[in-house]
Amino acid sequence: MLSQFTDSQGDRAILKNFIDVPGVYPVGRLDRDSEGLLLLTDHGRLQHRLSNPQYGHPRTYWVQVERQPDAAALQQLRQGVEIKGQRTRPAQVTGLPQAPTLPPRQPPIRYRKSVPTSWLELVLTEGRNRQVRRMTAAVGHPTLRLVRWAIGSLTLAGLAPGDWRSLTPDEVQQLLAENLPP
Repeated sequence: MLSQFTDSQGDRAILKNFIDVPGVYPVGRLDRDSEGLLLLTDHGRLQHRLSNPQYGHPRTYWVQVERQPDAAALQQLRQGVEIKGQRTRPAQVTGLPQAPTLPPRQPPIRYRKSVPTSWLELVLTEGRNRQVRRMTAAVGHPTLRLVRWAIGSLTLAGLAPGDWRSLTPDEVQQLLAENLPP
């Protein structure tokens, strides 16, 4: 589904088909091939602080890539890579020792017997179009599965696909406090 409430083509699944809460807007987007945490809000100040790159709020992704990235590829991601003529901000990158426990993906990722996969955790502080996919491809490890695990201190823990919940006032205050300008 598209992580927006309108569709210019009018024939795709959108948030409006699943979320019946008036006046909320997504903070960031997930592309059609990605999954994970999407924050919806009607809180203008929170929307601004989480969307504006000057605040550099962290977003954590679990990324399944082709093959096992070596130390040089991981270092490139940590330093930032060039995408469309612009260098990305440095990322925090960690190899996950095993695949995270996630529900099956529909449709499943492409599987090739002769090409192993591995999982990375990337923490970004900017949100360009298809950034994670472009970053991993730039270092020679195309993304197969992409899951946004966290936005700031909020995580997917305890939520099944399609589930949603309201934030507590304390969570809103914590998100506002986490995203102070650099």
